[in-house]
Amino acid sequence: MSAGVLYLLPSALGDIGWEAYLPPATREIACRLTHFVAENAKTTRAELKRIGHPQPLRELAIEQLPEHPAPADIERLLSPLTAGNDLGLQSEAGCPGVADPGALLVRRGHELGIAVKPLVGPSSLLLALMASGLDGQRFAFHGYLPQREPERSKRIAELERESNKQRQTQLFIETPYRNAALFQALLAACRPGTLLCVAADLTLATETVLTRTVADWRKIAPPSLDKRPTVFLLLSAG
Repeated sequence: MSAGVLYLLPSALGDIGWEAYLPPATREIACRLTHFVAENAKTTRAELKRIGHPQPLRELAIEQLPEHPAPADIERLLSPLTAGNDLGLQSEAGCPGVADPGALLVRRGHELGIAVKPLVGPSSLLLALMASGLDGQRFAFHGYLPQREPERSKRIAELERESNKQRQTQLFIETPYRNAALFQALLAACRPGTLLCVAADLTLATETVLTRTVADWRKIAPPSLDKRPTVFLLLSAG
């Protein structure tokens, strides 16, 4: 018996109809799968309902990926593949394995000789980078910055220096209710000429993408970012 295929399934970045963010071919594959590994099982059920999966959700095999999976967890989660079934790995939002868990599962799939197929769909990081006007040839994603001061401002200054040295766009995110605090920390820590992009609610009707120098940001009212998923990008002007 041949092994199944591990499909990497992108998910919605917010409450929006699937036609606005998924190609029909991606939806078609997702709708024929019956085995899933989910970052969050509840979110995956909502996503499968959103795309109109033809089978009753209670009949689908949906396993949740542990936050820190042990090797035994990985083997168990991949067992449908070795039994000949196709399997979908689904992120809570965006693309699995990119600013999201799932890489260990995919890596083990490669070690077992399983075919891994990424499917087209939304990635907030790439969408933000595309729309920012900042350097798309050299960039790095740093996840979450420290929550507390002075560690946060120290880290921002380090990223700004690295951006200047490498001519590299720096990307990072924050828990939505702390967006405003991070934005103010960026204005306080960065040089006036540094370019700062704020990309919120990507793919949604409320989407906002704005790039300004820090000096210009300081002259205007701050954007409303409360509870809005946001990607922050900076590029030092030297």
